[in-house]
Amino acid sequence: MAISNRYDFVILFDVENGNPNGDPDAGNTPRVDAETGFGYITDVCIKRKIRNYVELVNDGTIPVKEGEKGYNILIKADKALNTKFKEAYEANQLKTGQKGKNVDDVKKAQKYMCENYFDVRMFGAVMSTGDDPCGIVKGPVQITFAKSISPINIQDISITRQARTTEERTETGETEMGRKSVIPYALYRAEGYISAALANKVTDLTEEDVELLWNAIINMFEHDHSAARGKMCVRGLYVFKHDNVLGNSPSHILFDKIVITENNVPPRKFSDYKVEIDEIMPAGVEFIKKLC
Repeated sequence: MAISNRYDFVILFDVENGNPNGDPDAGNTPRVDAETGFGYITDVCIKRKIRNYVELVNDGTIPVKEGEKGYNILIKADKALNTKFKEAYEANQLKTGQKGKNVDDVKKAQKYMCENYFDVRMFGAVMSTGDDPCGIVKGPVQITFAKSISPINIQDISITRQARTTEERTETGETEMGRKSVIPYALYRAEGYISAALANKVTDLTEEDVELLWNAIINMFEHDHSAARGKMCVRGLYVFKHDNVLGNSPSHILFDKIVITENNVPPRKFSDYKVEIDEIMPAGVEFIKKLC
């Protein structure tokens, strides 16, 4: 059964001596707003971490019984997307490889994708490509770019590399210099929305799915550690639960109830910030601290 409550939420997470989201247009250095100096992390990066966690806890090998939801991940590096769309037609015993699909067939295939793929049910997907299209699904869960609370300081660090890639390069010595870009410390804030109206209309997102989303957000860095990203931790997950499908308050009013200020400059740890929360909510809104 689809969710019957709208949700809004705020995520706080930090990075220490790492690059949380490199910019390929800037030599893979941490992303930064050139005008203000504040760092940012794309929604795509955050959703990738969520997808990876869901795939880790349920790798899609468990058969889906009738009436149950599947937890496969559509957006990942395995099969081509059009191949997955074709499988939706085959599962429904529909004709494949023919252009000009009728609307009913597309809807059946789209329903299959929503039922079997967690990220389609959650974030939506553009599945209108190829000869076996599954339409376009607008996901009920949307996440903003994360923005740093303070301007970031990007440090370009020189490192020594001992592994040479070619015999010709070893002739100049056993080692060579390399570089990596890191942020000494930054605290980021992202905001998100869950539309119960879209869940009921399109993807049939359930409360079980939403609970898995909260778990994925809390743990999204725990199984994604790397030398490049440094130490990354989710520091807070704050949820605003409305008592109906359409909601009881504009999201920006709820988001403004969480205010983060610096205790020390420059900040180098989470305790260098103060998180203040106005817990007096509008009527019909419940405030839940999932992690704080």
